[in-house]
Amino acid sequence: MIAQLNATHALADRLFFASGPNKMPVVRIRNSHASAEIHLHGAHLTDYQRQGEKPVLWMSREAYFEASKPIRGGVPICWPWFGMPKESGERPQHGFVRNRQWSVERTRDTEEGTEITFSIGSTPDSIALWPHRFKLTYQLTIGRSLKMELSFQNTGDKPAEVGAALHTYFAVSDAAEIRVTGLDHRQYLDQLDGLSTKVQVGDVTIAEEVDRIYIDTEDECVIHDPAWNRRLRVAKEGSRSTVVWNPWIEKSKRMPDFPDDGYHGMVCIETTNAAGDTRLIQPGDTHRLMQSVTPEPA
Repeated sequence: MIAQLNATHALADRLFFASGPNKMPVVRIRNSHASAEIHLHGAHLTDYQRQGEKPVLWMSREAYFEASKPIRGGVPICWPWFGMPKESGERPQHGFVRNRQWSVERTRDTEEGTEITFSIGSTPDSIALWPHRFKLTYQLTIGRSLKMELSFQNTGDKPAEVGAALHTYFAVSDAAEIRVTGLDHRQYLDQLDGLSTKVQVGDVTIAEEVDRIYIDTEDECVIHDPAWNRRLRVAKEGSRSTVVWNPWIEKSKRMPDFPDDGYHGMVCIETTNAAGDTRLIQPGDTHRLMQSVTPEPA
């Protein structure tokens, strides 16, 4: 499989396929701008780092690399629902595509960097979980900025309600010392307080467990990290909700694939279609969820 992927899609000196943890296939990219690693399992981006700079993404050192489990850290793709589904049973949290192997459709060089496109479609197994036919494509551009575009085409004959998230784990020097701007005066649903509606006052800071869905917002968020002398600009399209998450002390201890001290080094700022921002996609139509991340000096 690795040899065939390299024969079909490798780009000389910039993009190649290899065997990763537990022999799971990965694609590794290194160009003049940045480096990256993506697992075909879940089309899961686990590393993005500009040349000579600190990593942008946080990865759990306890992450599972198994075909039946999602990878903790990086950018999991949550689809076609975010969180726990309305009907539980056999349906996993955050959907099923993060636990499936994706196909590689195309690789190429562009003016912005190195581009790779993955895809996955409906199968009898997926229809048993979610009764809709679909094609999902995911385009990543690795350059001075990291660009992600998740596109859902409804290939069935009935409308499909879709929730989604680019569940991005950002690496930070210390979660307690950063601040996030761009959400002042925005309402949010506090998932630690029964989804009660509250209003953000000032910058978002982390001093305890945080799990919030900010609603009716298309705003860019900025992570200010003074110890690393860095800002991370997180812009989006196709989304009117943003999730901010840090598990803090006690929840970190309860998650087997998350280090007890891992909360110090990460914060999730997630581009989502969550809560009232789910989308009803008509047959033949496409919905695109886009996120770009740009590091810059503070």
